[in-house]
Amino acid sequence: MAEPARKIPSYADLCAVPAPLVAEIVDGELVAQPRPALRHAHAASSLGGDLFSPFQRGRGGPGGWVFLFEPELHLGADVLVPDLAGWRADRAPDLAAPWTALAPDWLCEVLSDSTRTLDRVRKLPLYARAGVGHVWLLDPGARSLECYRRQEGGWLLVAAFGENDRVRAEPFEAIELELAGLWGTPP
Repeated sequence: MAEPARKIPSYADLCAVPAPLVAEIVDGELVAQPRPALRHAHAASSLGGDLFSPFQRGRGGPGGWVFLFEPELHLGADVLVPDLAGWRADRAPDLAAPWTALAPDWLCEVLSDSTRTLDRVRKLPLYARAGVGHVWLLDPGARSLECYRRQEGGWLLVAAFGENDRVRAEPFEAIELELAGLWGTPP
């Protein structure tokens, strides 16, 4: 006997998920998770802060970017919420809109025990299919950063860093970042 057809969740289903859960539609499945823990939020906030001044404001760096924390991305049938996303300013999304269908040029997922498999196994292929140029996977538990560039057939790992490394990685190689401050302890 054939299994019944699976109901594809709608945007209304996603919007009906109660706060404070973060809801996404990932490859036809509604996924809801609690808000990130403080270590996760600290890592995302710290990285965003390090990138904002030189790359969005042009202070000590080249400028030319727009960054958003947890933007709602409508990429085909998927509705995804990365921890950080950046667009080159000349192709930035409409900031007055509640969400965007414009794939970021770069994004970062902060990994945790509850999101690691979702981010790596399920969302990375969707980001490649949508045309995201670069993905960084920041793991506060492992104190590591992996930097990927989209290429034909998927992702190429272009750099990996750990613990207290200094980072120059595409697409932000114009400045040096310090990982030590991202982990929630003084560098």
